[in-house]
Amino acid sequence: MSNIALITGASSGMGKSTAKILQNQGYKVYGAARRLEQMQDLKDLGIAIISLDLTKDESIVNCVNTIIAKEGRIDILINNAGYGAYGAVEDVPIAEAKRQFEVNMFGLARITQLVLPSMRANNFGRIVNISSIGGKIYTPLGAWYHATKHAVEGWSDCLRLEVKPFGIDVVVVEPGGIKTPWGTIAADNLKKTSGNGAYATFANKIANGMQKMYSNNSLTNVDVLGTVIAQAATHKKPKTRYVKGYMAKPAIAIRKWFGDRVFENMIMREFK
Repeated sequence: MSNIALITGASSGMGKSTAKILQNQGYKVYGAARRLEQMQDLKDLGIAIISLDLTKDESIVNCVNTIIAKEGRIDILINNAGYGAYGAVEDVPIAEAKRQFEVNMFGLARITQLVLPSMRANNFGRIVNISSIGGKIYTPLGAWYHATKHAVEGWSDCLRLEVKPFGIDVVVVEPGGIKTPWGTIAADNLKKTSGNGAYATFANKIANGMQKMYSNNSLTNVDVLGTVIAQAATHKKPKTRYVKGYMAKPAIAIRKWFGDRVFENMIMREFK
């Protein structure tokens, strides 16, 4: 029987790419997202699509229960959904900060809770959490986004120890700069949030730098990450972490080996 894979955030980017790759490899794939119309191309390829809003518990429960009712189990969960709310800490409304955590951390945690019982029953499962190099480093005016990704990193490591006796693997993927709309959307939101007021000069400088970087041909193609995520989801003996994408390994290494001051100087030069 084909393994059953559920991918959140499958309406675009890495999630959509991974869904196509796993389907081509013979897996039964469910792509989940809020906007079903943006997954019509997946449906046309024979991939099942399902509505999911990670900020609503009822939606999460319905998503998981629908799949288990039909398939009897979920073997692979790829927690890919997420977004970045950039802005000065002083400017970002706490309601928006909470929503960032609801999607990037608590929604991820809730859907994982609901999938674990069927994995334990089968003594098999794979949970792949899409973090970011932003879970190991930090960039200007991204405090809330980085906070969520740092949380995902630590949470995933603890979960790995808890579920290992049940034959369940937990893997973290840390993408670097990828050719998706993520960066330009984050930059636009940064300008809206902090483009005026006390942080305006700094915010507009950083936003312009982000827009420049995310129009850079050096960014990694999204299908490269889709392939890495598919590998993390299917390899018999996966690594605990996969790092891939533009500047991913150098950025993490510079902070680790040279310290915060050198890292911060590098980051500020990048956004000039």
